[in-house]
Amino acid sequence: MEYELWAPYYERIAHEFGYSPAAEAASAEELLRLLPPEEAAAPVLRLGSRLRGRDVIVVGRGGPDSAPPMGRLPPETRGPVLVAADGATERCLDAGLVPAIVVTDLDGPLPIEVEANARGALVLLHAHGDNRDRLERWVPEFPGRLAGSWSGPPRESLVNFGGFTDGDRAVYLAEALGARRIYLFGFDFERPAGAAGPAPSPKPAKLRWARYLIAELARRSPTPMAFLRPDGSQLAVQLPGTPGAPRGPSIQKTTLSPFW
Repeated sequence: MEYELWAPYYERIAHEFGYSPAAEAASAEELLRLLPPEEAAAPVLRLGSRLRGRDVIVVGRGGPDSAPPMGRLPPETRGPVLVAADGATERCLDAGLVPAIVVTDLDGPLPIEVEANARGALVLLHAHGDNRDRLERWVPEFPGRLAGSWSGPPRESLVNFGGFTDGDRAVYLAEALGARRIYLFGFDFERPAGAAGPAPSPKPAKLRWARYLIAELARRSPTPMAFLRPDGSQLAVQLPGTPGAPRGPSIQKTTLSPFW
């Protein structure tokens, strides 16, 4: 999604959750300071080289605890690639699968993400207003390829393809960088993984936004998208208007958000 279309969505999200533009900008600057120059350069090119023209399985942490069904998809010459949303990295490595890309704001199992990076995954680190301390602590620990993202206007060394949580941000990434088809596996929009009871606030609201934003992208994108069951069979993607989904701003709005 073009940033001019995405900005109104994030404006509403930022106001709903009380995000500070100054804190987000400060975290982004910290990420730029921490990224080695070679890892800050040409992020679109480096990310796109792993996704363009491929079938992509975006792996979430929710749902049944099973491995992505790599061998049960429509045949494709080069085979599907995995994009892991934060904590889903552990699910992939446990199955002997190294994601092509890990999308993370550093609130998941960080030693596992460092391991995936050492084994060849490109880690897309997202700067939030509330994760500056984690950036300082963990960015130097990653030994492999990195790229940076944030929630403001795209910059030369920081991307923003849209999306809010790690899961839907991974879907937006795959769509923007030319995935041939996108499959969503291990997504649960009702409760976070590992929750024994009702999810603590503000997680339910974030999951509702994730569901809504994926549905909005599926509605406007020519890229085929579907949810995968553990057996590899497909479910249709949820559409806007799903009960409980927030009502986002019009996708036709093209003015830049005053949030920035």
